[in-house]
Amino acid sequence: MFVCSVKAKTLKFVGLVCLAAVLMVSLLVLVPKNETVAEPVAAENTVKFDKIKSNGDRVRFLEQFGWKVEKSPVKETVVVIPKNFDAIMSSYNDLQKKQGLDLEKYAGKEAVRYTYKVTNYPNYEGEVFANIVVFKKSVSAGDICSADVDGFIHDLSFPGGKPSETEAPETAADSAPAESAAAETTADTAE
Repeated sequence: MFVCSVKAKTLKFVGLVCLAAVLMVSLLVLVPKNETVAEPVAAENTVKFDKIKSNGDRVRFLEQFGWKVEKSPVKETVVVIPKNFDAIMSSYNDLQKKQGLDLEKYAGKEAVRYTYKVTNYPNYEGEVFANIVVFKKSVSAGDICSADVDGFIHDLSFPGGKPSETEAPETAADSAPAESAAAETTADTAE
């Protein structure tokens, strides 16, 4: 015969451990996950990323950030969001996540990228373009980039914050859309 004795302190300890485990499991199941989702980059978080049906809607979308663009896109391209992201695409998607967008949701889907010439980029002499990728009437990605080989690319936010309505653009708008090989290369980063 085997006899086992347990002290009352041991029973209380085991009971408390079991109670703590039940509470932890309950918290994990019942409390919503606290995922940090980046807010869209607009100053008052009033940017509308949906209901993009026409060219006018796309221009107004860019104006929400303070950008002035030529009224017609310089390029309109059908793109397929890759199913598997390489290092460049992952980096580009990180840029999108900072503004509340995520291209992973559109992996394998066909979308349209519109490229507009920016006419009011501050303190920069070269050509600057705004790219937006539209999937089913919603913006799924966007960036501002220069056409220079040693240029830049950043999210849709206006450098230094949205300009006031009374500020004049620093660069005159060209009436004829211009494209360069560098702009083509830079604009294709979303593909």
